[in-house]
Amino acid sequence: MKAMAFSPDLVTEADDRVDPKPKVSKNRVQFDLAPRSMDRLNVLKVKTEAASYAEVVKNALRLYEALIEETESGKQFFVQDQNGTISPYRLFL
Repeated sequence: MKAMAFSPDLVTEADDRVDPKPKVSKNRVQFDLAPRSMDRLNVLKVKTEAASYAEVVKNALRLYEALIEETESGKQFFVQDQNGTISPYRLFL
């Protein structure tokens, strides 16, 4: 086995580096999902090319929050079908 030796200057330089990404406090959450919900999560992960389930959930939360804010401010959402017919889309009943 070979031993590696480092110059004292290199060690000092490494200690002086600033981490470019500050540590963000995180909370761990665990979900129990029914098989159908897990299938939906998997489909969304594939369709969105998300790197993880957490990424899918974070994106879904951002979208959900934005939709609620827009709805609360009195805005409406509409969908247009392939024939050009525009209909209101009720997100929240």
